[in-house]
Amino acid sequence: MNRQGGARAPALRVAVVGGGWAGLAAAVEGTRRGHHVTLFEMAAQPGGRARAVSSAGVTLDNGQHILIGAYSATLALMRTVGVAPEHTLLRLPLRLAYPDGSGLLLEAGGAVPQFAWAVLRLRAWPWQDRCALLWAAARWAMSGFQCDPQWTVARLTAALPDTVRRDLIDPLCVAALNTPAEAASAAVFLRVLKDALFSGAGSADLLLPRSDLSRLLPDPALRWLTQAGAMVRVGHRVQAVEMGTARWQVDGEEFDHVVLATTATEAARLVEPHATDWARTARAMRYEPIVTVYLRCAGARLPEPMLALRAGASAPAQFVFDRGQLGGAPGLLAFVVSGAAEWVARGQQAVLDATIAQARTDLGPHLSAALEPVQVLVDKRATFACTPGLARPAAFVALGLHAAGDYVAGPYPATLEGAVRSGVAAAAAAG
Repeated sequence: MNRQGGARAPALRVAVVGGGWAGLAAAVEGTRRGHHVTLFEMAAQPGGRARAVSSAGVTLDNGQHILIGAYSATLALMRTVGVAPEHTLLRLPLRLAYPDGSGLLLEAGGAVPQFAWAVLRLRAWPWQDRCALLWAAARWAMSGFQCDPQWTVARLTAALPDTVRRDLIDPLCVAALNTPAEAASAAVFLRVLKDALFSGAGSADLLLPRSDLSRLLPDPALRWLTQAGAMVRVGHRVQAVEMGTARWQVDGEEFDHVVLATTATEAARLVEPHATDWARTARAMRYEPIVTVYLRCAGARLPEPMLALRAGASAPAQFVFDRGQLGGAPGLLAFVVSGAAEWVARGQQAVLDATIAQARTDLGPHLSAALEPVQVLVDKRATFACTPGLARPAAFVALGLHAAGDYVAGPYPATLEGAVRSGVAAAAAAG
């Protein structure tokens, strides 16, 4: 019987392969349900693509991550492992503010009325542009936030004025899907809008980490697991997952249930002998890179902890984070280049030089000293390319073998929330 019912099901031996956010969620959920969990993580520390790294004596994140109020599973997981979101996350109404003070600025309250009111207050846009956006949003809502699954975001919003697409749609799309509007799935984009606007008051709020990402979840989750009796094996890359006489074997050790919470490529390697079609689908996925450029400017403090930037042919970044306002070193700025394939091809020096020039142009009044390069972090496979009609591997691989990760089949793009939800579901499948 499911352990949410009256009787307790027998404890199972559960292996979780991978210690990113999906794997940590699976390990915590399995342990919470009373199973004997062993977590395997090939790196020296957990967290996967959302963790802290050290560079030149400075603690940085290997990428910038934004949570929103609708991330119910992630917030619940944080509370389970002893992290208080109200202290570790800075909650702000959705603000897509530009350095010149323009942008979409919601106030606290219900997301739908606040969104409408924020659009009406956008005086930088002509009245007809504001009305066009509100009418389009109303049509999307009346359609249940659904559209032709083959449409791109560019196709969905083709009738909107250029100003609306440039200042709002394009940055929202690349922030949520890490895929340019010309190639991004409109169906997934609409699902993100639906959850943000119709999941209750505060659902669209920005939740900005006030600490490095390792302290936000991975390190507390690892401590919780250890204290709860789970086995944690870091620095262990699993070589084989095989079916024994009655149970799955992970590097020769028997388990009743196995959760593969690795990358899609690594999972495909492990399941190839058992699920050829699943492995083929996983290997066929394409990826979009993200580049994070860290710059230091003594005494710098931006008007907002996060600002939107107008990217272009010579301006790579779409967003900048003032890490000094988010628990980091004062004057440390993190510039994010999403959907960054073109800039990755140009090379790190090119993106660094262009970002410095963009910062001087866009943030000049807020920079009282010279900009000093700190680090350029390039993740060439940061997220899957969220394109229309994308075939994503199922969570179910075989009886007793499930996959977890932000890439598994589901309605969400590659987000922390998608990873956490998939991990919880994969662990729950054990019973």
